[in-house]
Amino acid sequence: MKEKQTILRGGNVADYILYGAEVSYFTGKARAYFSWRGVPFHEEGATQDVYRDIILPHVGWPVIPVMKTPAGGIVQDTAEIIAHVEAAEQAEPPVMPHGPVQRFVSQLLQLYADEWLVIPAMHYRWTYNEDFAYQEFGALSAPDLSKPEQYDVGRKNGQRFKGALPPLGVSATTIPGIEKSYEAFLKEFSTHLEVHPYALGNRASFADFALYGPLYAHLYRDPASGEIMHRLAPKVADWVERVQAGSPSTDDLPTDDSIPVTLTPILTRQMREQFPALLQTAHFLQDWAKEAEPGAFLPRALGQIEINIENSIGPAAARTFPLWRLQAVLDAYDVLDDDARARADALLGRVGGAPLKEFKLPFRLTRKQNRLALA
Repeated sequence: MKEKQTILRGGNVADYILYGAEVSYFTGKARAYFSWRGVPFHEEGATQDVYRDIILPHVGWPVIPVMKTPAGGIVQDTAEIIAHVEAAEQAEPPVMPHGPVQRFVSQLLQLYADEWLVIPAMHYRWTYNEDFAYQEFGALSAPDLSKPEQYDVGRKNGQRFKGALPPLGVSATTIPGIEKSYEAFLKEFSTHLEVHPYALGNRASFADFALYGPLYAHLYRDPASGEIMHRLAPKVADWVERVQAGSPSTDDLPTDDSIPVTLTPILTRQMREQFPALLQTAHFLQDWAKEAEPGAFLPRALGQIEINIENSIGPAAARTFPLWRLQAVLDAYDVLDDDARARADALLGRVGGAPLKEFKLPFRLTRKQNRLALA
């Protein structure tokens, strides 16, 4: 598949500007949304100059993607980027489904894609595609250097990303389970795609762009991972290309707010693997917040939890940002009316998610100055 060029749509001063990279997990999520939404935008590579002149002064820490609005505002975090553009453009169909249960499941799938599929995505990149990743990081950061010089720059810049493996829970004890679970997910998603072209039905929506992040940038595009996807799950590779193409569909999602039954195995996997890790992290939050002032910034991690992926057990950091994504899930559940809640509860019962119905975060979270904080 031919990759998109740096200038994706438009290129005028009044366009949205997306600062990111092809190699970036979350840039892929935002880019796929922009391509589907059809608003004028262009992408600029996050070079060293972009970090120095734009990202660090406005965001405060090195992160991509970052969006500049036509009015000159800066927005960071993919969910906030998407929400900002949706509110500004008021276009149809909305990226977030009309159906309340579909919205709830969209948030569940974002939680899974952003904060759990990151584990196999990072494992496969840094275990099987390390040299490729270094070259990509170097070409992005220093486009004017020679390839050997770019590799050296990329190796230096890439070390902090490779260093994220232990906090994510990637270790010799968990790798067998990570690979078994990912391959099972590919099979489950392939089975779903035999019936539905997209995550929730006949058109792309918020859930697709969330899933696209890990499945494109790391697991499709990186060569060794891409070979695995094409060999084990060609239908998933086809979906990646379909989402990347960004073509709006004249079809729509089910008007009865139904959820495809073929998502059941994926949601069951999420509840079995991810939810226990979230519960452990929430307990750390409760203890930490007792000593913190309202508005206090949360650390990126609060301690060490134990993850269990396909009976492969090992330590991981109690990362706090997944709780922010979990709060969005809980908020979508809390606004359900009686009929929608009954249908959501039935779904949760089928996927082993009944405990989610009663779960509450010990403290409400917010984001300020592009950081997570106590509300």
